[in-house]
Amino acid sequence: MRKEIFTREEWKLLGSLYTPRKIQDFLNRLPINFEPEGDTCLSPRRVLRERRAHCIEGAMLAALALRFHGKKPLVVDLTASDHDDDHVIAIFRQHGCWGAISKSNHITLRYREPVYRTVRELVMSYFHEYFTQRDRKKTLRSYSMPVNLSRFDRRDWMTAEEDVWDVPEYLCEVRHFSILSRAQIQTLRPVDQIEKKAGEIVEWRKNRPLIKKA
Repeated sequence: MRKEIFTREEWKLLGSLYTPRKIQDFLNRLPINFEPEGDTCLSPRRVLRERRAHCIEGAMLAALALRFHGKKPLVVDLTASDHDDDHVIAIFRQHGCWGAISKSNHITLRYREPVYRTVRELVMSYFHEYFTQRDRKKTLRSYSMPVNLSRFDRRDWMTAEEDVWDVPEYLCEVRHFSILSRAQIQTLRPVDQIEKKAGEIVEWRKNRPLIKKA
């Protein structure tokens, strides 16, 4: 990775994010990108400058930070049923197991410790907390093969001033693995009311955090 493509401030910041835990802590301090001007897919440079990110933008920044410290910039797309949203995580391998860094505004779909033996096992740790608020249905359906973002280096995914739509478009097209059969889907139990209530907690409201930052 060429140092000259980054500013001195970017280089210093990325250098300080030398563990997955530090990367996650930094992402948690970034306000959620509510996209007030319309859909975005900000590059890591723009995320750092504008101090906002939603899930895929956070995943790309996390992947860049991992790459800065010698790890592969890997992301995985989690796909949901038609009436829910997909989610993107950055994954890393430590002590022979997989973990995940995740930008979420909710109490669910967050960081995962590197204790999972396979990527599928890691993905399945999100299953029970991946649900819709309105009808309490569990909606996680598949996950993508890990995608190495270095394939987008020629598109300047790390520093582009334009939205980097190539990344989400590719994540939609790449091979995905189903995690449920039709029979299993038909017999899924809705989450409990107390889980639904917990799912209403958010970290950021528009223009201000709901949870006070330490």
